[in-house]
Amino acid sequence: MIIYNNTVAGFIAGTEAGTLAHHLDDLVRRRFRRPAQSELRSWKNSLQYMYMVLSDQDIPRDAGVAIEYMIPGTAKRIDFIISGFDNEAQKAAVIIELKQWEETTTPTDDVDLVTTWIGGAYRAVPHPCYQAKSYADLLTDFNEAVRQGHIDLHPCAFLHNYPLRRENEPLLDPRFHDLVRQVPLFDQTGTRQLRDFVKRFVRRGDQKRILYEIESGRIRPSKSLQDRLVSMLAGNQEFTMIDDQKVVFEHALSMAERTHRDGQKRVLLVEGGPGTGKSVVAINLLVELTARDRLVQYISRNAAPRQVYRSRLKGHRRMSSVDNLFKGSGSYYELKPDTLDVAIVDEAHRLNEKSGFYGNKGENQIYEIIRSSRCSIFFVDEDQMISIRDIGSVAEIRRQAARAGAQLSMETLSSQFRCNGSDGYLSWLDDVLQIRESAYTVLDTQYDIDVVDTPQELEAWVRARNTNNKARILAGYCWEWPTAGRSNRDFHDIVIEEHNFAMSWNLNEGIWAIEPDSVSQAGCIHTSQGLEFEYTGVIIGPDMFFAKGSIQTDYRRRATSDASLRGIGKLARHDPEEARRTADRIIRNTYRTLMTRGMKGCRIFCTDLPLARYLKTRLQEARLARLDADVLDYGLGAAEELRRYRTRSDS
Repeated sequence: MIIYNNTVAGFIAGTEAGTLAHHLDDLVRRRFRRPAQSELRSWKNSLQYMYMVLSDQDIPRDAGVAIEYMIPGTAKRIDFIISGFDNEAQKAAVIIELKQWEETTTPTDDVDLVTTWIGGAYRAVPHPCYQAKSYADLLTDFNEAVRQGHIDLHPCAFLHNYPLRRENEPLLDPRFHDLVRQVPLFDQTGTRQLRDFVKRFVRRGDQKRILYEIESGRIRPSKSLQDRLVSMLAGNQEFTMIDDQKVVFEHALSMAERTHRDGQKRVLLVEGGPGTGKSVVAINLLVELTARDRLVQYISRNAAPRQVYRSRLKGHRRMSSVDNLFKGSGSYYELKPDTLDVAIVDEAHRLNEKSGFYGNKGENQIYEIIRSSRCSIFFVDEDQMISIRDIGSVAEIRRQAARAGAQLSMETLSSQFRCNGSDGYLSWLDDVLQIRESAYTVLDTQYDIDVVDTPQELEAWVRARNTNNKARILAGYCWEWPTAGRSNRDFHDIVIEEHNFAMSWNLNEGIWAIEPDSVSQAGCIHTSQGLEFEYTGVIIGPDMFFAKGSIQTDYRRRATSDASLRGIGKLARHDPEEARRTADRIIRNTYRTLMTRGMKGCRIFCTDLPLARYLKTRLQEARLARLDADVLDYGLGAAEELRRYRTRSDS
């Protein structure tokens, strides 16, 4: 969908008359919502600069101009497109990413990201050249008119308020050299250079015909993208499916194919606990359905799973076309109904009602995803709902499926691959954390679980097991995260004074989980949920403690920078008991989730000494129960072992 299209002559006339920005405002308001005043100001500013670029007699007056082209299947908009023919009569379109930026800070550790002030804070965002390139890749990989019509795309970025520095310029950091060489970057002094760039590719006008072809193009994945995805998955052991994973996979494929044939909207709801392979099935579905010529997207609210799984799928290859298959959950309120063939929603329990930086956009992310896709697949674990804003319960997904008129199917993933296959550990943990009572008091000794006395002991244990970069330290969100986006590795956020211990929070989100030196930083629930490691060390902060014979929680001891409990204070003023119950459930679920990230083992350190004693006691009781069971199974030899163990325990 193109919000505004005209010829260069029409664009210049509208700008000179001073009506173009308000005309854009009216077009967007009628199609979506009224733009914010800041957006209107940015249009006025940017369009004046584009007026200066296009006020050149060598740029054809009948070349096409498009502003705010919404790429189908996404909520992404290309700021500015100029279309025409080059000297060889080849169709061409120049894609221009416009930025109001005036400064950036030192690049983040993430590839292709930089840090700038946006949305009221410094945030990590795509490099503008990467953004322009990703849009061109999206059109090439998904728009048949671009491929079959042989339309050459030429992306660039224009930062008309930005002075590129000669030394230590973040946007020209060495790791961006290849990117900027492929996709030119023009700053506040670059009007003439951008004009020359346009004239290289647009020598003759097209009367907007090329824009019409792009807008009317059928949206389907290219054969080259399909082949690349299949080759990435082939032989990748991380994504091998077994047992009921394969059953759910085949059911989902069958459901998607039925929807393709009869047009009936369908929803598949897949429940599964930690380590049951929800993400493995999701990635396999993404690849297989794309290979079957379907428009598919992998969706998760948290950035961490998206970044990690697309990185593991790509390896070291730099492919924005693959990145474009992975989306956040807050970008579907603007999509037309049935835009996607299939939406695959991982960690669906983390979906929210509202979207946007300020939680003021859209109405219900579950409904918006179902409405936007012909077939949607939700992977859910209600015990991992860890925020006051999480709405992705089984009941809510059922309600929204019915509201959208979709047929609902249910599946369950039950095979347990995390925690050494110990379903008993999960049941035991639920009982220990007093989430729900369990008769399972025997702890399977295959899982390496214990409580340590100091954070230094926990850190040493994790480091010793990080031989293949799959051990991490995780902590409850009880320490402030005041410097998000910083690059100073020596800054210590987590400080436990009584043990003379200090550590930094992780410096980025998903990539922290797989970067080689990340064992020296602690992850929180938001950077580890949906991911798995071999070994984890978990720091239980002061928001959970033991008193009056049971585990207690106190949300006031959480960090104020944690958004999980945002709004709990308002709820507490109106209904204190409900606020207490809500916060208590979230805190317990948070630690349950952290303590089930490790596949082979976990060590726990508690800032509250009585809580540590309680957990040690429960562990000892579980092991004794295991030995009692062994006595029944194996007789006198096991009985002697039990006697020696109890002697050691008593001492």
